[in-house]
Amino acid sequence: MAALAQFLFRKDRLPSPYAGASRFRRSSSRSPSKFQRVHVAAVCYRIHDGEPEFLLVRTRNGHWTFPKGRVEQDATNADAAAREAYEEAGVRGSVDPVPFACYRHCKPRRLGSRRQVTLVDAHLCKVKRLAPALEEYRDPTWFSVPEAKRRLKKSRTSEFADEVISVIDQATDRILTSKSSRCKAGASQR
Repeated sequence: MAALAQFLFRKDRLPSPYAGASRFRRSSSRSPSKFQRVHVAAVCYRIHDGEPEFLLVRTRNGHWTFPKGRVEQDATNADAAAREAYEEAGVRGSVDPVPFACYRHCKPRRLGSRRQVTLVDAHLCKVKRLAPALEEYRDPTWFSVPEAKRRLKKSRTSEFADEVISVIDQATDRILTSKSSRCKAGASQR
């Protein structure tokens, strides 16, 4: 199992298994043979008063999003997600090695550019400690599940909003399932 995990998360591996799955990606005439870079998000959470809360950051345009970015010189995709969480939100925590979801992200158009749709692999990140974010404009802020959904939905078209809301729903399910199984395990040890 460890050998499989090492293979899957090598930095020289092929792009995400979702890389060819979108019918919305446009091919580029400049580099048709190049693979699209892998993008990852850290879905940062904590349990507050028994309920999950999500840490969102602002984009340069002031919209709310998960800490995310490209896999660069990172050893694994999970390491890239951890790096993005630290740079954009000041998060130190434990990042799941395998993504739990994938969603499409649409970068805003720049003057004269085409709409760029990117697939993002989402990794859960349980926040252990917060430091000041390296990117000061990010304004990392905790939100309840309904408020996180509302903030994420606000600046997106309905198709992209539905996908990012689904990420919150899937994350909440995983967090609560994991929490309940830990509680059951603790009760059976008594």
